[in-house]
Amino acid sequence: MLKENISNTNDSFERYKERLSNFSGEFELGLFLFIARKSIVWTIVFFAIAFGSAYLYLRYTPPVFESNSVIQMETRNQAKQILNVEAIAETDNGLAEGVELLRSKVFFKRVLSKLPLQISYFTEGTFKVNELYKNSPFSVETKIINPKILGTKFYIDFNNNHHGNIIYRFEGNDVSIGYETGKWIQFPEVQLKIDITDFSEIEAKQNLVKKNAFYFTLNDTNTVVNDIFPNLDVKLLNEQAKTILIAFKDFNPQKAADIVSKMTDEYKSFDVESKAESSNSVIEFIDMQLGLVYEKLKLSENTIQDFRKNNSVSESESKITSNETRLNTLDDQITSLELEENVLGKIESDISNSKSIDTYGLLAMLAGTPTENNITSTVDALHKLLIQKEEMLYDVTPNSQAIKAIDYQIDIQKKLLKESIKSVKSNLEIRKQELRNKSKEFEHKFNKLPDNEVEYGRLQRLFSINEKYYNLLLEKKTEYSISKAGFVSQTAVLEKADASSSPVSPNRKITFIIFTLAATLFSLILIFIRYLSHNEINSLNEITKYTNASISILGIVPRCKQDIPVSQLLVDKSPKSLIAEAFRSIRTNLQFISNTPGPKIIALTSTISGEGKTFVAINLAGIIAFSGKKVIILDLDMRKPKIHIGFAVENSSGMSTLLIGKDTLEDAIQRSTLENLDIITAGPVPPNPSELIISKKMDEILEHLKTIYDVIIIDNPPVGLVSDGIAMIQKADYPIYIFRADYSKRNFIQNVDRLFNEANITRLSVLLNGVDVDRKNYGYNYGYGYGYGYGSGYGYYDEDKTKSTNKKSFFKRK
Repeated sequence: MLKENISNTNDSFERYKERLSNFSGEFELGLFLFIARKSIVWTIVFFAIAFGSAYLYLRYTPPVFESNSVIQMETRNQAKQILNVEAIAETDNGLAEGVELLRSKVFFKRVLSKLPLQISYFTEGTFKVNELYKNSPFSVETKIINPKILGTKFYIDFNNNHHGNIIYRFEGNDVSIGYETGKWIQFPEVQLKIDITDFSEIEAKQNLVKKNAFYFTLNDTNTVVNDIFPNLDVKLLNEQAKTILIAFKDFNPQKAADIVSKMTDEYKSFDVESKAESSNSVIEFIDMQLGLVYEKLKLSENTIQDFRKNNSVSESESKITSNETRLNTLDDQITSLELEENVLGKIESDISNSKSIDTYGLLAMLAGTPTENNITSTVDALHKLLIQKEEMLYDVTPNSQAIKAIDYQIDIQKKLLKESIKSVKSNLEIRKQELRNKSKEFEHKFNKLPDNEVEYGRLQRLFSINEKYYNLLLEKKTEYSISKAGFVSQTAVLEKADASSSPVSPNRKITFIIFTLAATLFSLILIFIRYLSHNEINSLNEITKYTNASISILGIVPRCKQDIPVSQLLVDKSPKSLIAEAFRSIRTNLQFISNTPGPKIIALTSTISGEGKTFVAINLAGIIAFSGKKVIILDLDMRKPKIHIGFAVENSSGMSTLLIGKDTLEDAIQRSTLENLDIITAGPVPPNPSELIISKKMDEILEHLKTIYDVIIIDNPPVGLVSDGIAMIQKADYPIYIFRADYSKRNFIQNVDRLFNEANITRLSVLLNGVDVDRKNYGYNYGYGYGYGYGSGYGYYDEDKTKSTNKKSFFKRK
């Protein structure tokens, strides 16, 4: 039996420690909703600020417009299809190059240089600045003297449609000069000429915005490119369809549309120009060769004429034999080989001296040569590797291992190309030597002829060689010129750029959603902070939860809606009020704690001052006195007495004078205005109240009072501050611990646990004072119907609400 008691005691102690360690560990939805209701004003403020901020943001943030265009890339050489001439640089790799070209600043600068962006015109309001792109009521012509003036704001004050002032600030100095329209104005850094195109619009805008609202800036193209280039977006839509999306954002919709449109136009021109560069390279090479061959041809022709005059050799006297014809044929072959060797030498030089290889130019120079088939395959392989490298650069950096690997392959391919060229040149040299040997054989035969005829034949052969070489070059130049002219861009504009009327930013709907979410977030953060920092007791449920329901719940006392009088006695003034009925319920619940016959001692205490134990003691005594029992209130809170104030009596004698034997019990007892209710005040404040309370005299006084009164109510000092009241709590038949809603801290409940477990006050019961009974309407049940608790649904009401309640009932009856 002893072991069982020890085991039960240990289990109780472990549960007690567990309750202390898990003190505020659970989320309470009811408390959260209650705090949310209390924070409704802050929530409204947050939403008001959010909607106000959203309105101001939409009102004063410049709208951003976007213009889009979709192009489909394809380039064809119409000359090849129509005239069947050699195609130059016609490959299938333009998509990747086209995207990078459109994304480049060099191309973007070229586009902007074709638009009227050298001068920008603006109107300036209090908060917003609008650009008057192609819509300015005045125009400016400039002659730049000092480039540092670029980017400076020139404000214009229009006096009338012919005169005004120009004001600007340069290097810390303010400059202001009058102007006359149509005439040049000399400034130290620039010359300006102002022309007004619509003075009525200027007057209208100056009536709406502040003075000097118009200004213009002289722009540097590089600065403009750097400023607006981030607004450009070029995307590859479909690789198979070769479609590209060009998008641009700007504060002016027309400006955005013009930039995108000009980009599509310029790309078409640039596409043709880039494809024609290879032809230009070949034509330039042919022109250089033509000049050299023409000089040789002219020299040969003059030499023949001079020889015929000096030696009297006529055309008819020449003996054209079969050997001479063969010799001419051999010379033609040698010439063709030399031309081919020159082409290969030019290609070899380009490969050796240039880091970047123009494969279009190589293919163009090889076109039509006998060695084309031998080298073209190697050039094609090199071309594919270069394309692969360009595509990889979209995803990796130039220093990555993948790029290094493909550079290694390109170097190998270049070496192979050089070796192929050397091999072909070696074969050409062997072939030339063989032809020269045969030519010498025929020349040896000519040597047997008369000297004049031999020399004339030799001169004729040289002229014929140069003539054929010259004609061949002219033929090639014509062919490449036709090919160049045949390049036509097939880039199709699938979607034209238009000036949008709806801005992409700020989006009105998304803006309000974001600000609403922000207000909601801040409201929730505030509520959570207040919830986490909330440490007050609000319901009997909290007390029962944190005490694990080991403490009896006596009931609640509703919060008084009116001002409490000095006497603090309310049950006699409003006998049908909720407060009076609450004390009746408490009086009834006391019987469940102890229903044995005889006089009873009710001892009340709390944790700190201000929790309402004196208020509860006075009204509980009054409600018990109404039942016909004799009640006396003892004020043992001798450090801070209040009972005498409530009953408006003297405090010259009382419990302190009784306990020291200065006064008799009959002298200390004072009558109240209520029948059956007497009081003994605390008396003068003693230096040793604790010793007086635990003295034998106190026990004697209580025993004597039991012979006179049915109920003795003791108002003890707070046990959270001093230990004076613990002795009376232990002796009481009805020990009551008072908490006050929205005032007492949750950790005060630990004092109840200590009294119950450590002081072994097992009859201790809890009463919650100052409860707002209307709060249950917001989903937060205070639990005052728990155990022997009291519920508000008994037909009782606050007397200040009598009128409205009866009125409501009257309408219900009708």
